[in-house]
Amino acid sequence: MRMLRFSLPLALAAAAWAQYPGLTLPPSGNNQKAAVIQFIGPVKVSIEYSSPAVHGPDGKDRRGQIWGKLVPYGMTNLGFGSGNPGPWRAGANENTVFTVSNDVMIEGKLLTAGRYGLHMLAGPEEWTLILSKNSDAWGSFFYEEGKDALRVSVKPQKHDYREWLTYEFTGRKPAQATAELQWEDLSVGWTIQVPNANDIYISHLEKELTTTPGFSHEGYISAVQFCLAENTHLEQALKWADAAINMRYVGQANFLTLSTKAQVLSKLNREAEAKEIMLTALNHPTATPLLIHQYGRQLLNDKKNQEALEVFQLNAKRNGDVWPVNVGLARAYAAVGDKPKALEHAKKALAQAPDEVNRKSLESMVESLSH
Repeated sequence: MRMLRFSLPLALAAAAWAQYPGLTLPPSGNNQKAAVIQFIGPVKVSIEYSSPAVHGPDGKDRRGQIWGKLVPYGMTNLGFGSGNPGPWRAGANENTVFTVSNDVMIEGKLLTAGRYGLHMLAGPEEWTLILSKNSDAWGSFFYEEGKDALRVSVKPQKHDYREWLTYEFTGRKPAQATAELQWEDLSVGWTIQVPNANDIYISHLEKELTTTPGFSHEGYISAVQFCLAENTHLEQALKWADAAINMRYVGQANFLTLSTKAQVLSKLNREAEAKEIMLTALNHPTATPLLIHQYGRQLLNDKKNQEALEVFQLNAKRNGDVWPVNVGLARAYAAVGDKPKALEHAKKALAQAPDEVNRKSLESMVESLSH
């Protein structure tokens, strides 16, 4: 009897230890912990959860018995905690936790940056996704509706069989993704949108340019080039472009910094200023034949053919009879309809071709212009 009195408490203690939160012990029910992280643009999104299997801890196959049975539909009395009916914990064991580093839109509704307990109300045709301000509870035992940060309705879908409950990010775009629960033969997804991604990028850049990247003109130019590519925050881009040229100990006036500022001015419709500073860039000692050629090609791509021709002519005046000069002149004369001059410079460029790829390209150009 003495053996029984000692062994029973020990057995109960061992069972409790296997589930006790805050201690590093094997997971209850072999529901392994898991996490998935996705960056949506500059925003970090993570889901931490415990992952139950379709086959129970005793090996029993529960396929077909998950939804509406193991996971009840709607709110249910969990028999512990607050005593109030609660939703499903959207996983096993402790809270499933959904974290976002910045404000996002969940199914079109605003969710502020933070860490949330993720719960779900399952249903045969429609589910409710619940994000609770209480992210540290054990499951849904102490769930309180008054602490909801957000509720949205979502639709379940059929899915390829999943033995282990899994979260994935699907349908990824630069400023949007779908977070999806997948288990057994079903999936439930919800869209996450970042409505102000460029504002977030700019806020990061402003901070980062006060650190190591801000101690070289290249850091400022990289920030400006982001603004140009996204056509965003152009007034800020102009300040950074000026810093890249003029900031004490950091700024450098060279082709890259000057031409980048010219691009910003052009985007701001300050064309006279843009042309003036671009001319300075084109005549700067750092303007190599290839850099001038690349700018001329950019003008051709923008259908500014006459301006491009003037740039290629300037390149010829500065750098003489070299390969990039003749290639540019051939393309520019062709663009403005002067076929004889285009053919003349294409032949010169062909004789100067630095490699086989360019040689073949110029052979095709010469052949085309010869007809």
